[in-house]
Amino acid sequence: MAMAVTAGDVRTGGMTAEERKVIFASSLGTVFEWYDFYIYGTLGAFLAKYFFSNVPPNVGFIFALLAFAAGFAVRPFGALIFGRLGDLVGRKYTFLITMTLMGIGTFFIGLLPGYASWGIAAPVVLIALRLVQGLALGGEYGGAAIYVAEHAPANKRGYYTSWIQTTATLGLFMALLLILAIRNWMGEEAFGDWGWRIPFLLSGILLAVSIWIRLSLNESPIFAKMKEEGTTSKRPLSEAFGQWSNARIAILALLGATAGEAVVWYGGQFYALFFLTQTIKVPAVTAQIMIVVALALGTPGFILFGWLSDRIGRKPIILAGFLLAAVTYFPIFQGITHFANPKLEAALAKSPVTVIADPGECSFQFKATGTEKYTTGCDVAKSALVNLSVNYTNQEAPKGTPAQVKIGEQTLTSNSPDFAKALPAAIKSHGYPASADPAEINTVMTTLLLWVLVIYVTLVYAPIAAWLVELFPSRIRYSGLSLPYHIGNGWFGGFLPATVFAIVAATGNIYSGLWYPIGVALMSLIIGFLFLPETKDVDIRRS
Repeated sequence: MAMAVTAGDVRTGGMTAEERKVIFASSLGTVFEWYDFYIYGTLGAFLAKYFFSNVPPNVGFIFALLAFAAGFAVRPFGALIFGRLGDLVGRKYTFLITMTLMGIGTFFIGLLPGYASWGIAAPVVLIALRLVQGLALGGEYGGAAIYVAEHAPANKRGYYTSWIQTTATLGLFMALLLILAIRNWMGEEAFGDWGWRIPFLLSGILLAVSIWIRLSLNESPIFAKMKEEGTTSKRPLSEAFGQWSNARIAILALLGATAGEAVVWYGGQFYALFFLTQTIKVPAVTAQIMIVVALALGTPGFILFGWLSDRIGRKPIILAGFLLAAVTYFPIFQGITHFANPKLEAALAKSPVTVIADPGECSFQFKATGTEKYTTGCDVAKSALVNLSVNYTNQEAPKGTPAQVKIGEQTLTSNSPDFAKALPAAIKSHGYPASADPAEINTVMTTLLLWVLVIYVTLVYAPIAAWLVELFPSRIRYSGLSLPYHIGNGWFGGFLPATVFAIVAATGNIYSGLWYPIGVALMSLIIGFLFLPETKDVDIRRS
């Protein structure tokens, strides 16, 4: 089937039937891949119970998170492997491979016996499947974005590729909605016994549908033309990253675009959910429903800003998202606390807490994998206070002094045997609630603030695919685009929760971790403004 137009054409009419099919097929497969990736994180507690049952529950959950982190860590390596393949053999067949690997990995997690049946083999195979998923995800996004962009008319690339940008949000939305529906339908007991496997097994059906649709597509017209003319790259990785002119683009794309996009995206969706449930103690189901509503209301922003980027450019829209996030993150997250847990807000203002410790005992508690141990008196005290959502100030003590926590007139020593029980009791007695009171949660205002965060996500994410496609020449586009995208999203974004926790523990303020996404967004704002070009009018057929 030939496309009605070739890439680079300028056309004022609507989409052709073939173009709609290209966008639908590419987006559908990517939605399912993100769905596969998200259900693991959402069901981490059940995976910990079944695959790490040989260790205490809290340690098992840490190992389950380690397996989740592994999926983020290997994404750049997947970008190298499948980016090279995409530039050598083509866009279509490469993202067929990545989609298949992702779906198979998810399906077999649903079938995998637990530790009680397989012993140590169960968690080993689980982590291996997660690594396969992470590698596959490293190649999927670039292939889908490039495939759509190389089919799109020149004056509609932002609009066409913005449909791909909805997939991560729709994948998360689908995962949360399906899990909530299954839990409510079968009850918590049955869901905890075996029902948690259903979302994994359903990926088999989604995979079959996606492959069937994508197999009916042709190769990208730009790649097909390069193949016919013999102008494809024979060494795409060397050409993309070994030649300074191309490597410079990749570095600037990472620091000036994808790193900032990643922290705004992860901050506005994933960290917002983490903040609701872990920091201000909103019940999980309530928090998930508010996130789902905010996502549903905000998702049209992807299409709107993709369309707008074809008119005013990619750069001003993305940079505006960076600036808005940097300027407003603090008041927005403080507002979420105000509307979702007013008792916690009052306690933070009225009941000051001080950690008195030898600075030499206080670590920067960055838990990249979740397995790192911080056991000094200072670290134990600070970690406990962060988990209780308590702000505190730091006071230096003489070297060798046992760490203490002062709450009003009460002082607790962190190395005392009853510290683990005494601290929560003391905190509660000073007005800190154990969880948000459902009757006091202003769901409308909280959801509105979450929606604003999603709008920021749409600003930075909607035009990014078109911008990245247009930055790189076609012969190395898959490799050049994929690596900075997945370093930005896999590392800068994927490790955002761990970085935020470490900053909060070091400073003693539950909002101070926001300096990480704000700092990265400001870095990308400056570098993107000074060094990255506007690209909406470039000819992407250049090789």
